[in-house]
Amino acid sequence: MSKVAVVIGSTSDLPVMQEAVDILNHFDIEVQVDIVSAHRTPEKLYQFSKHAHTKGFSVIIAGAGGAAHLPGMVASMSPLPVIGVPVKSSNSIDGWDSVLSILQMPGGVPVATVALNGAKNAGILAAQIIGSADQAVLDKILQYKEGLKQKVIDGAKKVNGGR
Repeated sequence: MSKVAVVIGSTSDLPVMQEAVDILNHFDIEVQVDIVSAHRTPEKLYQFSKHAHTKGFSVIIAGAGGAAHLPGMVASMSPLPVIGVPVKSSNSIDGWDSVLSILQMPGGVPVATVALNGAKNAGILAAQIIGSADQAVLDKILQYKEGLKQKVIDGAKKVNGGR
C-alpha cells in the first residue's frame, strides 16, 4: 500500500495543508503528517528527506510559507516526487515569495508546484501519481473526476431553469 508524507514547516501551515490530508483520506491513501522545518530543524529535514523512500512513502507533499525552502530542500535529497504547496503566511509578501521559492528550482531538482494555498490539488496530484501504478486508486480518481463533471452539469441545469 502506498502512502504519502505531508511535511510542514510549522503548525501555522496545518490549516492549509489539512486539505491535502482530507483528499488523500477520501482516496483511502495512507497519510503521515510531520513538522520538518528547513530552518529550525535541519537535521530532522536531512534524516526525513534521505530516508523517506525507505519508509514506504511514494510521494512527499511539502507546504511552506515565507522563504519556503522546505519543498526544494526535501527534493534535493529525496528520490521521491515532491509536490510543493506555497502557503501564504503572516510573514509573506502576498504569497509571491513562497510561490517563487518553490517554483524556481534549479535544473535537476524538480518540485511540482501547485497554486498558493493549493493543498487540495497537491493531494489530488499525489493520488494521481500513485494511481498511475495502483488500479484501485486510479478507479477512485476516475470516480472523483466524474463527480466533478456531474456538479458542473447539475449547476448548468440549475442556472438554465432545469434544462
